[in-house]
Amino acid sequence: MIDASTFLRRALFADAVFSGVAALGFTFGATAFAALFNLPEALLRETGLFLIAYTALVGWLASRATVAKSLVLLVVIGNAAWTVGSIALLLSGAVSPNLAGQLMVVAQAIATGVFAELQYVGLKKSGRAVAA
Repeated sequence: MIDASTFLRRALFADAVFSGVAALGFTFGATAFAALFNLPEALLRETGLFLIAYTALVGWLASRATVAKSLVLLVVIGNAAWTVGSIALLLSGAVSPNLAGQLMVVAQAIATGVFAELQYVGLKKSGRAVAA
């Protein structure tokens, strides 16, 4: 366990808010977003459902004064992987989003990459290890 810096907690909180909005939108608006972005409805809904659990984890971490360094590293690595995976999805040809869909995927990939970087910096700014 480490003392979470204010910077880290804010970066986690911002990620939780961003992910929570996306979770609600993709879960409950999958049909509308599928039509808007020309992406598979199932992909959007399942992404939303995953993000509900992710939001709960990241929100919980943001609320703690001390956190498990390994959990924060998991979030950072997961965000970095999400960024790479999003771009790989576009390049793979597995989906054929329209321009709005491409822009949305790229924008959320960039945002997720920024969260990974901010959380990593916040982790480096965090305090010493504390007894569990």
